[in-house]
Amino acid sequence: MKKLCFAVMAMCMLLSCGGKNEKEAATEEATLSGLMKSDFVSEVDGKPTALYVLKNKKGAEACVTNWGGRLVSVMVPDKNGKMTDVVLGYDNIAQYVANPDMNYGALIGRYGNRIANSKFTLDGTEYQLPQNNNGHCLHGGPKGYHAVVWDAKQVDDQTLELTYLSKDGEAGFPGNLDIKVIYKLTDDNAVDIKYEATTDKLTVVNLTNHSYFNLSGVPGSQIMDHTIMIDADTYNPVDETLIPTGIEPVEGTPMDLRKPVVVGADIDNPFTQLVYGGGYDHNWILNAAGDINKVAAKVVSPTSGIVMEVYTNEPGLQFYAGNSMTKAGDKGKLGVVYPHRGALCLETQHYPDSPNQPAFPSVVLRPGEKYTSECIYKFSVE
Repeated sequence: MKKLCFAVMAMCMLLSCGGKNEKEAATEEATLSGLMKSDFVSEVDGKPTALYVLKNKKGAEACVTNWGGRLVSVMVPDKNGKMTDVVLGYDNIAQYVANPDMNYGALIGRYGNRIANSKFTLDGTEYQLPQNNNGHCLHGGPKGYHAVVWDAKQVDDQTLELTYLSKDGEAGFPGNLDIKVIYKLTDDNAVDIKYEATTDKLTVVNLTNHSYFNLSGVPGSQIMDHTIMIDADTYNPVDETLIPTGIEPVEGTPMDLRKPVVVGADIDNPFTQLVYGGGYDHNWILNAAGDINKVAAKVVSPTSGIVMEVYTNEPGLQFYAGNSMTKAGDKGKLGVVYPHRGALCLETQHYPDSPNQPAFPSVVLRPGEKYTSECIYKFSVE
């Protein structure tokens, strides 16, 4: 009889605990963009993952996961005051891990963009990197910083600090690189991303963010009607494999974006550079020349009225118009299918393949020096 009582009591306790968990799950508060924090609680490569929510005094919201240091959502008001998610991504950690190379919202490194033939030479030593893009190394290789778990500390309601130690020899790069990235959602509705890094050995560094932006507020739409302005008189033309071949003026070409241009107006122009990229996928050399107080680029959606301005202390900006987004569609947040050219990326950076092109600004980092970079995506309406 006593055994039966104990069994019944144990069963009741289990049922009670189960009921409590179900109730807690049912009452879990979703983020403004509809994300559930519990969908990001996991473990990858033995390290915990989570979703961190940043909110400012105006009610805007940005969500970041420490897997890949990815910006998962950014909620800002449109011209009618409706809160709108302006970045693409997934709504759970499992999808991110299953599709790492989509790079939605990811921190990119050790070297953003391409390094030709996946190798470079420093002080007479040649370093071999992974080949993951036409024989070249793209975005640090398949296990770049977009596919690792960063250590995270939420400093306050508006600030997240991410750190990562990239060990000597990781993906073929020399030196232990100690990295800190700070995401801050400011009260003027800007996502401010600051990067710092130090090394114990001569190395190369070029960090960036790979968020995919669609400002329209229309799920599953293209960005062909967005207007874009990039304040740049010159750009890096590329060969058939998208490796820079020098510096050329934008004047008289479809690459002239100094005044606002509709993204879809010339994107399929038979101009050789657009053919090579399948559309816009090039680095523009910014007239701001590292002045973070000057607007480097501006994108506007005529549908929502949302404006995004880009500020940076970097010399270059890669404009990628989603040319390789699958025509079959990729199912993203809340089940939305993302179409071909469903978003655009504006990656602040040094020029592609700089380690192999001495005429480009140096990306070399030495022991005792500090790498710093900053990118601000500021949102407003018009």
